[in-house]
Amino acid sequence: MKEDFSNTKKYGSIEFIAKQLVEGFITGLHKSPFHGFSVEFAEHRLYNNGESTRHIDWKVFAKTDKLFTKQYEEETNLRCHLLIDSSSSMYYPVQKVNGETKYGKMEFSVLAAAAIANMLQRQKDAVGLYSFSDQIEVQTQIKSTPSHIQNIYQELDGIRQSYRVSKKTSTAEMIHLIAEKIHRRSLVIIFSDMFDDIGNAEKLFSALQHLKHNKHEVLLFHVTDKKTEENFEFEDGPYEFIDIENPDQKIELEPSQVKEFYQKSIKQFYQDLKLKCGQYKIEFIDTDINLGFDPVMTSYLTKRSRMK
Repeated sequence: MKEDFSNTKKYGSIEFIAKQLVEGFITGLHKSPFHGFSVEFAEHRLYNNGESTRHIDWKVFAKTDKLFTKQYEEETNLRCHLLIDSSSSMYYPVQKVNGETKYGKMEFSVLAAAAIANMLQRQKDAVGLYSFSDQIEVQTQIKSTPSHIQNIYQELDGIRQSYRVSKKTSTAEMIHLIAEKIHRRSLVIIFSDMFDDIGNAEKLFSALQHLKHNKHEVLLFHVTDKKTEENFEFEDGPYEFIDIENPDQKIELEPSQVKEFYQKSIKQFYQDLKLKCGQYKIEFIDTDINLGFDPVMTSYLTKRSRMK
C-alpha cells in the first residue's frame, strides 16, 4: 500500500516524523548511511630521508624532480549543508488533505531534510540549512547541538508554509553563491526540481560542478511530480496553464496538442542532468513524490548504506 507522505497529521510534527523514520531505519540496518570524512588533504612538505614513502606524491615528483609528501588533517565528523529550493515551482502541486493545504514537492523536501538532519545529529555531525529562490532566504549556522537541530526544524516548518506566487528561480546563481560560502569540505544535499532556464542548462551544470570543484560530496534529490511534470498526464479538454513563477505568462490549449513535444523536451533535460551528475560524481536521486515519502527515503537510505 502506498504511503501518503502529504498527510503529516498522522505523524505529528516535522520533528516526530523525522525521528520515526530514522529510528526505524537504524533499527533495521544498525548503521548510518552518512559517514564522516576519515582524512582531509592539508598541504605538501618536503620529504625527509628515512621517512615512510607511503605518502609521497609521485605526480609532483614527475613534474618537479623533488620528493614531497602529502600531509593530512584528521576529519572524523561530517559537516552537512541542506539546500532547499524554495521558489514557487517547488510548492506544486497544491493539494487539500483533511482540510489542510499541502504543497507536494516542498512537503517531500522538508520532511526528507528533517529526517537527514535528525540522523546526522544522532551521530554528532554538524548540520546547516539554506533555502533559496532568486535570493538566499534562510541561512543557518552549521552545528550539531540539539538546540540547533530544533531551530532547523522550525526553519523547515516555516519554509513549507511560506508559499508565494512569483517567487522566481535562480538556482544556478544561488548554488554558485552558496558554494562560495561553504569554506570547509562538506556533504551538500540539494532538494530542487532544477527548473531554471532549461533552455540554457549549462548554467546549472556549471553550478553543480562548482561544488565538486570545492571538494564537497554532493547529493541531488531531483524532486518532481512525474505524473504531470514529466509524463504530462492531463485529461482531455481545454486547460489554462499558468507559470507559477510568472503568473502573467499563461496559455490556453489542449494537452494533447503539445504532449509529444513537451515530453521529448523535458525528458532530454532530465537525461542531460542525470548524465552530468554522473560525470561530476554527484549522487543523483530521481525523486517522484507520487511514490510516497517513506518508500522513497527508506529505499534510498538503504541503498546508500549498502554502498558504504
